[in-house]
Amino acid sequence: MKKITYFLLATLLLIGSVNVAKADDGKAQKALTTEQQIRLEQITKRVEEIKQMEKSNLSGEQKKELRQELKQMKKETRAIANGGIYLSVTALLVIIIILLIL
Repeated sequence: MKKITYFLLATLLLIGSVNVAKADDGKAQKALTTEQQIRLEQITKRVEEIKQMEKSNLSGEQKKELRQELKQMKKETRAIANGGIYLSVTALLVIIIILLIL
């Protein structure tokens, strides 16, 4: 009986692994400061430079550094723009189950 319960629970968790985004409640986003706007423009220019690069001539280490730089810029952009809170349905189910158990 326990196996069936665990199997059903695992199935529900796997089925419910759809990402849910924070709903837009119609509020205007906060205005960015001039430093933030300048930094976003710098990031945009750098991303465009990277897109225009001939990457076939780069070594593996250089490509890795570029990927890391792009990931870092993406994180920084999200932090500046307050991209919102994202929770998956699976995370919500796990939270509910934990609350029920406690």
